[in-house]
Amino acid sequence: MEKVIKALLYSLTILVIFPGCKKETVNALTVSSSVFAFEKEGGSASFNLTTDADSWSIDNSAADWLTLSITSGTQKKALISMSVNTKTAYPRLDTLTITAGNAIPVKIIVSQPSSEFLYFLNSSPVNLSFTRAGNSSNITISTDAPGWNINSESDWLEISQLTGVEGNSVVTITASENIGTEQRNTTLSVNAEFAPPLQISVTQQGEYYPGYNTSPAEPDASGMSSMANVLAAKIHLGWNLGNSLEAIGGETAWGNPAVTKGFIDFVKQNGFNAVRLPCSWNQYMSDASTAQLKAEWLDRIKEVVQYCVDDDMYVILNIHWDGGWLENNCTEAKKEANNAKQKAFWEQIATHLRDFDEHLLFASANEPNVDNAGQMAVLKSYHQTFIDAVRSTGGRNAFRNLVIQGPSTDIEKTLDLMISLPTDNIPNRMMVEVHYYTPWNFCGLTADADWGKMFYYWGEGYHSLTDPERNATWGEEDFVNTAFSGMKSRFVDQGIPVVLGEFSVVRRSSLTGDDLVNHLASRAYFLKYVTQQAIANGMLPFYWDNGGMDNNACGLFNRNNKTVFDQQALDALIEGGGK
Repeated sequence: MEKVIKALLYSLTILVIFPGCKKETVNALTVSSSVFAFEKEGGSASFNLTTDADSWSIDNSAADWLTLSITSGTQKKALISMSVNTKTAYPRLDTLTITAGNAIPVKIIVSQPSSEFLYFLNSSPVNLSFTRAGNSSNITISTDAPGWNINSESDWLEISQLTGVEGNSVVTITASENIGTEQRNTTLSVNAEFAPPLQISVTQQGEYYPGYNTSPAEPDASGMSSMANVLAAKIHLGWNLGNSLEAIGGETAWGNPAVTKGFIDFVKQNGFNAVRLPCSWNQYMSDASTAQLKAEWLDRIKEVVQYCVDDDMYVILNIHWDGGWLENNCTEAKKEANNAKQKAFWEQIATHLRDFDEHLLFASANEPNVDNAGQMAVLKSYHQTFIDAVRSTGGRNAFRNLVIQGPSTDIEKTLDLMISLPTDNIPNRMMVEVHYYTPWNFCGLTADADWGKMFYYWGEGYHSLTDPERNATWGEEDFVNTAFSGMKSRFVDQGIPVVLGEFSVVRRSSLTGDDLVNHLASRAYFLKYVTQQAIANGMLPFYWDNGGMDNNACGLFNRNNKTVFDQQALDALIEGGGK
């Protein structure tokens, strides 16, 4: 027993002195994935970390392009999120090293392929179109690149800035006038390092039509001595050859016969010493693409003008409604194209008729539809083109008296909107034209409208007692007096004659009995009164004659047999004109 006890004590002594060589435990460390490949544009990903160590940490060698949600912790399980928010011009490859206690470090490989472009580069707009005359447009360049630049090889463009920096930059592009007939085209290149190249397409309209002032003549003042106010004093009473030379479809398309010298002689014999020739041109182009007028039509107009001049009559030749290409389009959208046609037409008309003396006057338009200052500015440009084109042809056109139309040829609109006149390098050779069909209820309305009824009777002493609802309720003598005196003050008194280019009243021949008699008498009174007041206020009256002899027409003459059809109206005009 004693031996046993001694042996046991010996064993305990050894255990106390030599506790033993126990093996160290290695920590565990695992991740759910060890390879991550991000897209060119970047993106996000995540992995699970598991360990039994007391703590762990991640050495992020990709910290300049890879963001981790956490890089260290004490939790045994963790979800680590990764994100890449940038592009790279070169491939990226890095290794994340994760350590935890005495665990074997875990490596995670992260990569991102290179991207062709690092930055965006945009322009708004990317297409520019300039007018022939030249104008300016703005573009906005937007980029997140540090800088950008524009390259242009066109000497006809001016660019407000050729370089810029990150953000939005407004750049003004200005085109000079294109004096050629061809459209100009170019491309602006906008570049920024590591950004997609950007191209801006630029076009500019050339001359719409070739120039027709091919034989300008030296100024010729012979037979052109009268300034506008002197010439106006020579015109006593005018007449319109309406619904003939302006008829769409041809000279006889609207029911009137072709004009003859004998008929013009007849008009002269009946008291008129001036003729207004409403004329169409647009339908007489031999080539619409070049706006070239047919030679035979130019010759025909010249022939009719000669009929008048041979009778010592003054002639106002215009571009009439003509399908409405000009007068229905006094707008910025049509301004350039219409000015081009206005120039082309008048260069041809003026050149062909250049040899006539001061008996011939040119008129820019007819009744241009204008209701506001913006439209008036466009109309003024049409008139300026007309003046410049006529003057450029030289010869007697260098001194010819020219007529420009007020807005809608309406007196009230003209007084309100025609603040200034176009420029003429020959002073005192300009007249202004208005028309007068007021009140329209009496002058032209042929069916009752929601805004008013037809008037059959006009003027003091001419109202009907038996048909009172057809008496004029406005626009009578006082209205005439006010309107005409306004034109006198604004223009005539300033040395600018006013042409009353059209006025008339429809003949309501469908009336019967006393109603017809009273209507015709009041109509004659209107024509006499308007003619008198026009002359009294220095205006030149031109009666509108459409050649019609039926109901709601206003022809004075039977053009087929050269007889007076409406003697009552003719007498009223002659009496009003003081003859």
